[in-house]
Amino acid sequence: MLADDPVHRSRPQRVLRAVRRAVLARRRLLAAVLTAVAVAAGLQAATAPPPATRSVTVAARDLPAGSVIGAGDLTTSAFAPGSVPADLVAEPVGGVLAAPLRRGEPVTDVRLVGPALTAGRPDLVALPVRLPDAAMAGLLRAGDVVDLVAADPQGGKPALVASGVPVLALPDAATGPGTDGLSGRLVVVGARPADVPGIADAAIRLYLTYSFAR
Repeated sequence: MLADDPVHRSRPQRVLRAVRRAVLARRRLLAAVLTAVAVAAGLQAATAPPPATRSVTVAARDLPAGSVIGAGDLTTSAFAPGSVPADLVAEPVGGVLAAPLRRGEPVTDVRLVGPALTAGRPDLVALPVRLPDAAMAGLLRAGDVVDLVAADPQGGKPALVASGVPVLALPDAATGPGTDGLSGRLVVVGARPADVPGIADAAIRLYLTYSFAR
């Protein structure tokens, strides 16, 4: 008979409603807590100091090999301290590029014609040599290793001037006579000190050419 009692029939409903109210209350509390955490995280992100950076001089545009760097060719960019390359050039304006420089790339000493081109090779010195045939010189790439050969325009026998000479840079792309009246193309090679006089003499008096070293 108790099962038909309205009081007994409504008791499960009251329990269910109470449980539902408790769950809803906890959900509201949880939502409030999550909202507070999100707000706190946003405030912290907004007030946190920016990460440390270092201003580095970089190319403002793509520059070809042989370019004389001007002030307008440079800009600055923020680098993370651990990403700054070594051997940055303190005053790159006026330097001659030994290789192309891409926009945004820092100016390091190995990018410029100078002693740094022989870094890691204390047995070599950087020597600029003008090859009389610009088209022939245009076949070379930095990193090639060649044998320098001198030929006598008057009909003398060709002679090996220096062997195993690495090409360090091709900074000059001119094919016609320059302001000095010279034609051909300038190539920077890594020469052994003992070979420098012979290479310089051959470049002035004879027809200097090359063959790829084996």
